[in-house]
Amino acid sequence: MADQQSVTAARDAASAAEGATVVTPGAVEVRGLRKTYRAPGSGAPVEALKGVDLTIPQGSIFGLLGPNGAGKSTFINILAGLVIKTSGTVRIWGFDQDENPRMSRASIGVVPQELNIDPFFTPREALEAQAGLYGVPKARRRSDEILAAVGLADKAHAYTRSLSGGMKRRLLVAKALAHDPSVLVLDEPTAGVDLELRRMLWDYVRELHARGVTIILTTHYLEEAQEMCDRIAIINHGQMVACDTTERLLGSLDSKTLVIRADAAITVAPGALADLRPSLRPDGALALSYQPSSGDPIALLDRVRDAGIAVRDVATEEPDLEDVFLALTSGAARARPA
Repeated sequence: MADQQSVTAARDAASAAEGATVVTPGAVEVRGLRKTYRAPGSGAPVEALKGVDLTIPQGSIFGLLGPNGAGKSTFINILAGLVIKTSGTVRIWGFDQDENPRMSRASIGVVPQELNIDPFFTPREALEAQAGLYGVPKARRRSDEILAAVGLADKAHAYTRSLSGGMKRRLLVAKALAHDPSVLVLDEPTAGVDLELRRMLWDYVRELHARGVTIILTTHYLEEAQEMCDRIAIINHGQMVACDTTERLLGSLDSKTLVIRADAAITVAPGALADLRPSLRPDGALALSYQPSSGDPIALLDRVRDAGIAVRDVATEEPDLEDVFLALTSGAARARPA
């Protein structure tokens, strides 16, 4: 794959030739973004995005998370130029979407959830057609290189209808890369795929990131987002409710879990510990939630002993991204399962 610095330089030169102004403080910059859908019949309009402000740094792996119906798909489709925004500004790799729509779209590639592939094209033909749509000259097309990178070199001339579901998912990634985008959006890339393909996709994403491509990831597998992303934004009801580094988000909850294991399996949570939201683990352990800023673990252990539990072992668990996600989107953190 071409180095992203050279790709960016080429785009900047092309834009300068067109008289466009290039500003690139962030890979994606969104200000006051709103989208209102007209409701069918006489129903009230639906506001899918409510004045979203967001900056995605260049070179990051950025997680965009939210529950179903939060506005993620609308946001991504606006970035891709598939949905017309109601108001606001969008810049992709410094190109204003309204002033320079061609360069804005050329700077981003989207891997959709749906397997929208022409069944009568071969993978190589699909990539050639995709590159042609973006005006990539034949001499600069890298169809064979991209197919090899996603493990489809031996299927380059097979009809896509004969490919497995995992191979089709790889082809979607290849199509999104056909025009050398500086920003790659992965919309639920591992939904319904096996572990081998998931590992292959993440290895390739890390390789792309190392080459300078900015990655935007949406996923319902929060453990993947926690592992892969250096920054995360959470959207809920069309509004950004959080945006920070993954480390800071994980540290934002004033909550920990104290796991108690006794000499005998605990079968009933003591009523005296009800304020600590006790939950029983399948292995007979007792989990208690407390706030580190105001709770003393030693004092909690004294309460556990006073409740008649003979403590054999103690462990603490930090909140994970799922705790943060639920706290921000439903108002309460979950009790951690075993």
